[in-house]
Amino acid sequence: MNILTVVQARRGSSRLPDKVSLPLAGQPLLVRMVQRVQLARLAGQIVVATTTDAADDALVAMCEAHGLNVFRGSPTDLLDRHYQAALAFGPVDAVVKIPSDCPLIDPAVIDRVLAYYIATAGQFDFVSNLHPATYPDGNDVEVVPLGALATAWREARRPLEREHTTPFFWENPGRFRLANVAWETGLDYSMSHRFTIDYREDYEFIKAVFEALYSANPAFGLADILTLLKQRPDIYALNASLAGVNWYRNHLDELKTVAAGQTKRI
Repeated sequence: MNILTVVQARRGSSRLPDKVSLPLAGQPLLVRMVQRVQLARLAGQIVVATTTDAADDALVAMCEAHGLNVFRGSPTDLLDRHYQAALAFGPVDAVVKIPSDCPLIDPAVIDRVLAYYIATAGQFDFVSNLHPATYPDGNDVEVVPLGALATAWREARRPLEREHTTPFFWENPGRFRLANVAWETGLDYSMSHRFTIDYREDYEFIKAVFEALYSANPAFGLADILTLLKQRPDIYALNASLAGVNWYRNHLDELKTVAAGQTKRI
């Protein structure tokens, strides 16, 4: 199976400008994240999908300097950007969507979701670990066969469906065959543990985790992070107040399949 993993990234961010370039263990955050994705055995070809905005010229240069595949597409239509990246890097059977704000993503989580998709090939139009989410926030993996992605690209009309790439699938469970991969522990840390980056507090948290774990084991995983947080509650506290905050909060009036308890307002 030809799998393309797309890491969407841009320098513009109203809350934390150029967060993808912030330093982590001596390299830009985006580079460290892609290195973690590269550790996943099933991720296939990996490409950073950024925008055609001139502001992202520097991001393209950074990717090229580190030998990373890069694609440039629509600044606002992420569904189109993912679809066009798949066409550019084809042949592709399935597209994996991983946002660039997940620098602590566990490669084993990526492999677990992809292993499920591969084992059930042809049975589902959308497989993720987000509907409902159970892993700590920042382990986002969504998989879509190219044919289904093409359908969404042609038919999705709502702005949030274009901007967030995949809502057209999970907002239409009567039409599409959906599967969810839950955290094997049976726990749900999706609203209590925040491993994603959108605010300065998130960067301080992620930076502290890298400083504590990276030198001893660059491939540290989810279990290592959770052990560290039990030993170092001061690190957990750095962004604990933001746990549960996600993009759903701005669209609860539009989303049919997301409940108020699955997000939090600041």
